[in-house]
Amino acid sequence: MGEKRFAVLLCAEDSEYVKKKYGGYFGVFVRMLAAEGEKWDVYRVVEGEFPEEEEIGSYDGFVITGSCSDAHSNDVWICRLIALLKKLDSLKKKVLGICFGHQVLGRSLGGKTGRANKGWDIGVRTIQLSSSSSSSKLFSSIKIPIALSIIECHRDEIRELPAKAEVIAWSDKTGIEMFRCGDHMMGIQGHPEYTKDILLHLIDRLLQRNFIMESFAEEAKAKLEELEPDSEPWKKLCISFLKGRL
Repeated sequence: MGEKRFAVLLCAEDSEYVKKKYGGYFGVFVRMLAAEGEKWDVYRVVEGEFPEEEEIGSYDGFVITGSCSDAHSNDVWICRLIALLKKLDSLKKKVLGICFGHQVLGRSLGGKTGRANKGWDIGVRTIQLSSSSSSSKLFSSIKIPIALSIIECHRDEIRELPAKAEVIAWSDKTGIEMFRCGDHMMGIQGHPEYTKDILLHLIDRLLQRNFIMESFAEEAKAKLEELEPDSEPWKKLCISFLKGRL
């Protein structure tokens, strides 16, 4: 058997800080998901860099990252990404969408996205995983608790999924924290790949760009000191899904 191949569809421009400390967001995902003997590539789709048609079939799975862009916008690169995701769906390729990636994946399947009804969600939040659907077997098979804490940083959300997709987690802030479509597509609204250090850096960037107010930023930073994300269970869940163990 040949080596496993995966691709990260990078939807955000790396900050100098993340580049220097983590090797960019591609480095963050590789650190969490990659194993020895695998090949990982990156396509900077936010800059118009996409895999060629003949390359798609050679990959075992794809990861769509977060972004400062809106999943409900019609920027050229976002429309191209949606077309690619529809192609991957038709080929039943494994696709894991994170934050913006979760939202744009839901949109590509026929769902609706937009500004979150409850505004920004920044910090560590506990989400509830489904225990009453077909997904309960998914979580129990790898011994994942049905309540997990995760880092969140978003102001948009999936408002509605198509009938063929299934909501598999929610929180008191967001109705669709996770979803699955078949056995090959899964979205996670939070950031299993983030460290608290990355989130603190992002809060500062959002403040500098006037996306959030200083009082909101300080409150988010203070709460972050009190809570820890369940990083290892999330890593296990993402790897198990992406590599065909679920």
